[in-house]
Order: sequence, then structure tokens, then C-alpha cells
Amino acid sequence: MNIKEVKIAEKAIQTLEKEGVKELRPCQEKAIKSGLFEGKNLLVCTPTASGKTLIAEFAALKHILENGGKVVYIVPLIALANQKYKDFKTKYSDLFKIALSIGDYDNSDPYLINYDLIICTSEKLDSLTRHHVPWLQQISCVVVDEIHLLNDFSRGPTLEILITTLQELLPKVQIIGLSATIGNPGELANWLKAELVIDTWRPVPLKKGVYFNGEIEFVE
Repeated sequence: MNIKEVKIAEKAIQTLEKEGVKELRPCQEKAIKSGLFEGKNLLVCTPTASGKTLIAEFAALKHILENGGKVVYIVPLIALANQKYKDFKTKYSDLFKIALSIGDYDNSDPYLINYDLIICTSEKLDSLTRHHVPWLQQISCVVVDEIHLLNDFSRGPTLEILITTLQELLPKVQIIGLSATIGNPGELANWLKAELVIDTWRPVPLKKGVYFNGEIEFVE
């Protein structure tokens, strides 16, 4: 699928073309056909560097530019939050307002009401929900990056409670889970009430081999 065929605002298409996006990767096309632009929940399970983040960006562009919604992008680590913030600011600062909200769980960050895309950790968003911030009802899409961390003994419980809380508070919210490593994708998709998008395409072939004495013997 050519980028020009994607049904989002023309200014979004122009921005993506400037970034070098011309053809969609397999998982991106599958996500669109699975209801990405119809507001359906999606669980995207594809290899690293296969294009999962652009799926989330498509959703954000749709919700913000066409529907006037607010999008929250949840990541597990502060370092990753900082990186996503830098990347998204570089690409989309001309299209919508982007904020980073991390740490300081005692602060409700009232300034966030003025931003369209908010990048945060699950712990921070959990804190914001407990502060009953007024803009919560404006959230129309939540992206959960590295959603397999639901199985993590330290972060998993907070993330699980957070997703459950958001679904109760925002019955119409679209949830998009992204991961390269989920052992039980079908079960997780059922829990999220999501369409499952699975693909094995990767930009660089993955080979297994044994290195010994200066040589690598690859497994056929």
C-alpha cells in the first residue's frame, strides 16, 4: 500500500513523505485492514524494527487531526519516553502539541490539558488518574508500547490496573498494544477486546549460528 492511499489528513501524509515513508510495511497494512482507523482496539505483535511505531503514529494523527482527541503514549522506561518525545517532536511539532510527563507522582501536571499527544510511563499515568485530572475524558486513544511487560513482576500489576481503569473510565477509548515478544497473544488480545495483528516480516533477515575460532556456522 502506498502512503498516499492511507486515509488520514493530507498534511499528515505530506509530513510522512518528508520523513521518507512511501510504502507501508506488512504489519502497517494489516493494522489498517484490521480497523485501525475505525477505532478498534489492536494488539500488534511483530518483530523489532518491523514498523509498529508508525501504526501508533497513524492512530495519533487520525485522532488528533481529524477527531480533535487527545492521545497518550505509554512506555515502560523514562529513557524510552525521552527518546519518543524527541522523535515525535522532530516529526510532528508542526502538526500538534506534544508533551512529556514523567516522574514526580505528586504533581498532577495541569499544563497537560493544553497538549494533544502525551508521552509518559505507566506509573505516571496511573498517578494522573488518581489525581482525577480534568482532561482524562478527552483521551480517545491510548498506545501501550512493550505491552508484554504486563507479565513483569514489578511493572505488570500497575500496567494491568491502569488499562482496566482506563477502559472503565473511557468506554470508547481505542487501545493499541505494541510488542515484539508475546507468548500468548491470543489470550492477551481477548483480554483487551482487540483485533490481533501478527506478522513475521522484518527489515533484516534473522539468522542463528555458532561462532567458534573466528568463523560462524549458521543453522540452515
